[in-house]
Amino acid sequence: MGRFRNKSRKPFVKPIGGKAPTVDHVTGDKIPKSFVFSRGKLPGPLKQLQMDLRKLMLPYTALKLKETKRNNLRDFVTLASGMHVTHFLILSKTDSAPYLRVALMKHGPTLTFKIHKYSLAADIAQSQLRPRCPLELFKTPPLIVLSGFGTGEQHLKLTTNIFQTIFPAIDINTVKLSSCQRIVLLNYDKETKLIDFRHYSIRLQPVGVSRRIRKFVQNHQVPDLRSLQDVSDFLTKAGYGSESEADDEAATVNLSSDIGRVNRASTRSAVKLQEIGPRMTLQLVKIEQGLCAGDVLFNEYGNVNAKKSENEEENEQESDEEMDRDEQEVEEEQEQETETS
Repeated sequence: MGRFRNKSRKPFVKPIGGKAPTVDHVTGDKIPKSFVFSRGKLPGPLKQLQMDLRKLMLPYTALKLKETKRNNLRDFVTLASGMHVTHFLILSKTDSAPYLRVALMKHGPTLTFKIHKYSLAADIAQSQLRPRCPLELFKTPPLIVLSGFGTGEQHLKLTTNIFQTIFPAIDINTVKLSSCQRIVLLNYDKETKLIDFRHYSIRLQPVGVSRRIRKFVQNHQVPDLRSLQDVSDFLTKAGYGSESEADDEAATVNLSSDIGRVNRASTRSAVKLQEIGPRMTLQLVKIEQGLCAGDVLFNEYGNVNAKKSENEEENEQESDEEMDRDEQEVEEEQEQETETS
């Protein structure tokens, strides 16, 4: 017997963060939440990049969002409205390159980035001698740092505003240092017009404490001293009597509160950043006024003062054809909402 399928099937998603609040109880601001999904068929590595981006956006994202080929952009907009979602991150792939769109719900704007290069979180971990990525890192949202965007150009100002609102704002007077576990860094190079996207974990190490003592306090384990003549040998053994890395004065901070068992208040600790991925090299190619639709506010290939090669023109045409299939539907829906209001 044949199976009957529901042609109007919508994407399935569990509630973001369970009973997560929608408003920050300290600042009173609306907590930004996100959907990360794709448009069109993605190859295996890009599917993994999509999962890495979902993990990066935790805890205020839908980690187990399930999509089908029949889902269109309107399905996600309808679902997002009831879940207080504020941002869309949309991956797509053309014959020339993959693209990432960052859209603000519900009426835009939409930023379109061309992904020149990317590395998955697994690739980053494999390249490290001691990879570190505990699950506790993703219980709080990352901090975001933007560098090089202050050129005064209008499209970069708009890009800065979108990325500054993609994660919850912090109040430096009330923020808990223990909640600052990750950082997202975006660095803009005005010469190449490329954006380096990096994701790091933050860890603190007390200055002037040997590695053996630090590990002993952190792990709650009694060390094996049978091969030593005296307990002082444990502290002064070659290679462990001092830190293996020199303490950089510029990378040390005075703590205002206790963090863990070894980083105590009023002591100096060294700030260590370790990349956990994903890593991307992006180029802003277009800004649209609406949600994946509307007037084009910026187009990298549309600058009359710049000379475009034939390949650039072909890439732009492919991008417009394959990435904007749902624009007409969304534009019509927005027009209907305007007439109703």
